Amino acid sequence: MFFRQYELGCLSLYSYLVGDEAAGRAVVVDPQRDIDQYLADAEAHGLRIERVIETHFHADFVSGHLELARATGATVSYGPGAEADFPIENLAEGQRIPLGEVELEILHTPGHTPESISVVIRERAGDAEPWGVLTGDTLFIGDVGRPDLLASAGRSPEEMARSLFRSLHGPLLSLPDATRLFPAHGAGSACGRAMSSAPTSTVGEQRRTNYALQPMSEADFVAVMTSNQPVAPLYFGFAAGANRHRRDLLDEHAETAPLTAEDVVGHLDRGGAVIDGRSPQAFASGALRGSINVPLDGRFAEYAGDVVPAGVPIVVVTDPGREAEARIRLARIGFDDVIGHLPEIERVLTENPDLAVRADRVAAVDLADWASDQDLQLVDVRNPAETDAGTLSGATLVPLARLLLGSGDLDPDRPTVVYCASGNRSSIAASVLRARGFARVADVLGGFDAWTAAGLPVSTPRG
Repeated sequence: MFFRQYELGCLSLYSYLVGDEAAGRAVVVDPQRDIDQYLADAEAHGLRIERVIETHFHADFVSGHLELARATGATVSYGPGAEADFPIENLAEGQRIPLGEVELEILHTPGHTPESISVVIRERAGDAEPWGVLTGDTLFIGDVGRPDLLASAGRSPEEMARSLFRSLHGPLLSLPDATRLFPAHGAGSACGRAMSSAPTSTVGEQRRTNYALQPMSEADFVAVMTSNQPVAPLYFGFAAGANRHRRDLLDEHAETAPLTAEDVVGHLDRGGAVIDGRSPQAFASGALRGSINVPLDGRFAEYAGDVVPAGVPIVVVTDPGREAEARIRLARIGFDDVIGHLPEIERVLTENPDLAVRADRVAAVDLADWASDQDLQLVDVRNPAETDAGTLSGATLVPLARLLLGSGDLDPDRPTVVYCASGNRSSIAASVLRARGFARVADVLGGFDAWTAAGLPVSTPRG
């Protein structure tokens, strides 16, 4: 048996290549959109990718099923009841997929989505003990899939949580404790709330340690799973739709066109977005007026999808040589309309000082003095679960993923200070507010963590 787990850290995504080297047959499960690594590994090990198995319609990234189907002729497969406007094969509960001696078995495990499946792997057909199981977004290491993402599709979180409970305590926990467990996501993903950074576990370990698998009634499980979930990133609905439909295929090797300052200013005037992927420190020292700071060294695509509406044409600004990386990472969430990049940003700003803006950043200890200003507007962009430990007194809570929708409740004429947990999201949020015309905006260096480390007071949050 050939088995490889791939990790895409910036989206907390795990994908898999499973095959039988003797037979030369393989499948890819939950692929990211840029597919060269799967093709290279399959070729290196004499494998032919015959099938792409999607454990569900993903919302947090645009999958590479169409790219793999074009490159290999593979069949695209989803679970029971799945519908798409491109050719798919629906897999049935209990269906066996032989790859040679290696055999896969499909378990229908709805709850995160109705069509969700898990894939049991046996090294030899008929083995009583499975080698492992790919659990998609049904069961994570330390957590389970959130049941609340389909409210807009008429599925209540309570209904989905009941399905999730039955999937966990039926087919998945019926597997032997020694069964290796491989999820679709790890720590940091917004598809759950308490995921471990460990890439693999076992069914038995999760039975003992996963809070969601501890003895409780179905009603108690539903109550736990329908409360205190993180705010879903703004782009999730767009990505979920893109995964159901035909779309343009990604060309991983396309050029990202260089643009002039005049080009980019015209782009902004027409309603386009400029995403500056440099560090918050570099951005603060000088940036293009109207641009949004989303650092590449982080959860770039997810945060960009929080603060730039889907479908808006984008220009990227990066450190030298990283523009192609920015384009690919945006494409992973379906943001394909990157029209080019602005090179040599420091030179552009030096030659066009009227286009430059600096960003104010304030240390937590200095903010304590600012807070005496009665007109100061404090904005906390952390998620609800993060604010349970307290907030700064008087702060208005607007999670980053809701900033585009919630900034209308803020006063653009008041001085505004934004903070998050450690200072990364606050730089993004502050740049969004500046681009929206807020007159004076600063963000807190080190965020709430720096505030509490300095022994400064916190208060009960208010919304």
